[in-house]
Amino acid sequence: MFIKLLFLFTIVPLVELALLIKVGNHIGVSNTIAIVLLTGVAGAALARSQGFGILRRIQNELAQNQLPGDSLVEGALILAGGILLLTPGLITDAFGLCFLLPLPRRFLKAYLKAIIRKKTKDGEIHMNYRVDE
Repeated sequence: MFIKLLFLFTIVPLVELALLIKVGNHIGVSNTIAIVLLTGVAGAALARSQGFGILRRIQNELAQNQLPGDSLVEGALILAGGILLLTPGLITDAFGLCFLLPLPRRFLKAYLKAIIRKKTKDGEIHMNYRVDE
């Protein structure tokens, strides 16, 4: 776990910084800053619209006495995508867009569910739930 956190908080920002410097040298500092600001604003707007859509779907599923499992996974992906897009950098922006756009998110959701299913089967994750009728 330490290696993953070290990678997340040191290597990724260093790679992002190096890429931003390279892009800044190639297209100019002001254009690079504009790209970062534009992706942040567009990401926030996309996260908001996608998030409200998922929230409505969760509310509808709950109103119909259904467990909103898939919708909750999508909501988590949208939240992560919004956070990634608000983080300055081009690599995090690319991942953030993948988390926010419906088609790539569908594949990510299936992948994430498969991981959770496997970890649950292997006993690495324990789930306790109660359904009241």
